[in-house]
Formats: sequence, C-alpha cells, structure tokens
Amino acid sequence: MPSIEAKREKEKQVVGLMIRLYCHKKHGKRQGLCPHCQELYVYACRRSDHCPFMETKTFCSNCKVHCYREDMRQEIRKVMAFSGPRMLFCHPVIAIRHLVETRKEKKMEGTL
Repeated sequence: MPSIEAKREKEKQVVGLMIRLYCHKKHGKRQGLCPHCQELYVYACRRSDHCPFMETKTFCSNCKVHCYREDMRQEIRKVMAFSGPRMLFCHPVIAIRHLVETRKEKKMEGTL
C-alpha cells in the first residue's frame, strides 16, 4: 500500500495532467499554464496537501467530503469533465489506472 505522501503526489500528478490538457485545448497554451489554470492547479495541490482523508480515498473526485470552495469546485469539475475522457488518448496508462482504482474503491464501499 502506498504511503500517504505517495498518494498525495499521485493525485497532484493526475490533476496537473488534466489541468494542462484542459489549458492546452481550451486556452491554447502550448507550454505551461495560463494564470487562471495555474491558480486552479496551485489551489488543487494545496487541498491535496492538507486533505485529512487521503489515507481512505483514492482521488478527490471520489471523496464524499468536498473541501473545495464552491467556485473552485465548479472549475475543477469543468476540467475533469473535459479532460477525463481525453486522458485515455493522451495518458492511457494513468487513465486506466484511475478507472481501475475507482472501481476497486466503489466495490469496497459496497461491501462495508
């Protein structure tokens, strides 16, 4: 089982990839992030760094307690809705790993 720090880093990596994909397609940024997406990424990383539930959850998107500010939660949802399906083409290993881990988590919740 990965350490909490490793889980935090994995979550930040996935969120970062999704935000970069979103920014590239929606804002035309070839390198780096636009100021808006950079702010969203920094905020998401900060939330992940301070999440008290990291030990028991797979990803923020699966968490039952949403600690994002409402405006940021709406922004992150837009990014996830846009980037999620596209991750299969851009980062297939990460996307499939996320799907498998999500299914495992949901299956475990059903057995409790």
